[in-house]
Amino acid sequence: MEIACIIPTYNRKHLLQRTIESVYHQTYPCNEIILVDDGSTDGTSEWIKEKYPQIVFLFQKNQGVSSARNKGIKAASSKWIALLDSDDEWLPNKLEKQVKLLKSNPEYFFCHTNEFWIRNGSQLNQMKKHQKYGGDIFFQILDMCRISPSSSLFHRSILDKVGYFDEDFIVCEDYDLWIRIASEFHILSVSYTHLRAHETSLHLVCRLLLE
Repeated sequence: MEIACIIPTYNRKHLLQRTIESVYHQTYPCNEIILVDDGSTDGTSEWIKEKYPQIVFLFQKNQGVSSARNKGIKAASSKWIALLDSDDEWLPNKLEKQVKLLKSNPEYFFCHTNEFWIRNGSQLNQMKKHQKYGGDIFFQILDMCRISPSSSLFHRSILDKVGYFDEDFIVCEDYDLWIRIASEFHILSVSYTHLRAHETSLHLVCRLLLE
């Protein structure tokens, strides 16, 4: 199973090494890492080109995270897409667990995981309502977003049916896409936690706003 990791970023050079290294430390490797710089002004472009010349680097004028994700997905040659926000990090066996589950359930084309939430270096306690679900989850995610971008691994063909990220959305652009996907496809959920999601993540900010 060939996987492309898509990392959109904007002015997060100080966090990128942690994020990128978590991809390289995976027990199941990505075939390609595509980093899309959404118009950063903090020296991200120069730093990436010097430190990680092997990464596919794309630059665009600031157009938002949806545009950056879409650009990275369309540039990928791999059939499977794993999203990773530039202030999050994967635990080492995140992809391995997902790939194993997907191979055991070939009728599924989307898999997500649990996550840690980190604020100021400390883990936030999640409530029961934040529980992750698998299967036909459309009605279980209508009240709030229960899938984080950095936990997702999906076959790119599903976007041909439901569309890509809506670039008109400023926040909750991921929630919009998950609802569209869940209305057409069943979804797998890995029961173990394989992601550290930090407070500055857009999906975490969106979830806190919704609450």
